[in-house]
Amino acid sequence: MDRREVADFLRRRREQLTTEAVGLPPGTRRRTPGLRRDEVAQLAGISTDYYTRLEQARGPRPSIQVLASLSRALRFTADERDHLYLLCDHSPPVGGGADTHVGPGSMHVLAKLDDTPAAVITDLGELLVQNPMHVLLFGDVSGRRGWERFHGWRWFVEPDGRDIAPAGDVDRLSRRLVADLRATAARRSKDADVIEFVAALRTASPEFERLWNEHEVAVRLSDTKTAVHPEVGPIDIYCETLLTPNASQRLLIYWPLPGTDAAEKMELLRVIGTQRLDPSVGASYSRPAEVKDISG
Repeated sequence: MDRREVADFLRRRREQLTTEAVGLPPGTRRRTPGLRRDEVAQLAGISTDYYTRLEQARGPRPSIQVLASLSRALRFTADERDHLYLLCDHSPPVGGGADTHVGPGSMHVLAKLDDTPAAVITDLGELLVQNPMHVLLFGDVSGRRGWERFHGWRWFVEPDGRDIAPAGDVDRLSRRLVADLRATAARRSKDADVIEFVAALRTASPEFERLWNEHEVAVRLSDTKTAVHPEVGPIDIYCETLLTPNASQRLLIYWPLPGTDAAEKMELLRVIGTQRLDPSVGASYSRPAEVKDISG
């Protein structure tokens, strides 16, 4: 690992970013350009001391999970991410499997949608990043690991995976999940991550196995649904799906459904989130209002 080059690269990229670009509040006057070290550490989900040591060329070699988080926090392009991996003596991610690097464009969009729930997932339903409103509506998934980061696994395997949906919508949503996964499995039939994920679901969930054997196929691009929130009640939403050019990632944006009280409830959720960020109300929140990187 070339510690001096890593330190220089991280510092220069940090100094090029603004709080506005990453969705952080501007805060007080800054003595130096760019983000502060503690802000980068918060965005990447690591300690400030750890990140400071990296910039001072005296830290340990980061794991690939830390490098992935830093790449997203600093809004790296794929080339910049690969360069960081090589400087740290790690092989850059190779093509052919799931694309878990969220590019700066998607990260910028997420940061700008401060009043609208939005997230980026892979084509297998692995949740990569979520903005603060998505956390408030669907819960924080940043601590999940392994299959638990995949929506399909939580839906079919975990007991509380469907609490967000009304009972009357469960069968329809289950079928849509399986049909969409069928389309992905056909498109990526030789990819190991797809084969392993489908096999794990078929073993763990008899319901998934039954629906899989019905062989329904449909790419999930948009949908109208109701999210049952424990504090504000049911919210009628429209989910719009935007695909990356190679369709390996999806940007999900959840709009209030016109003609309902969803917009008012969304605003109430935003107020709840603001209160949790305000120390004066006695609540705690582990990280500031930012895009949550849940890549692990």
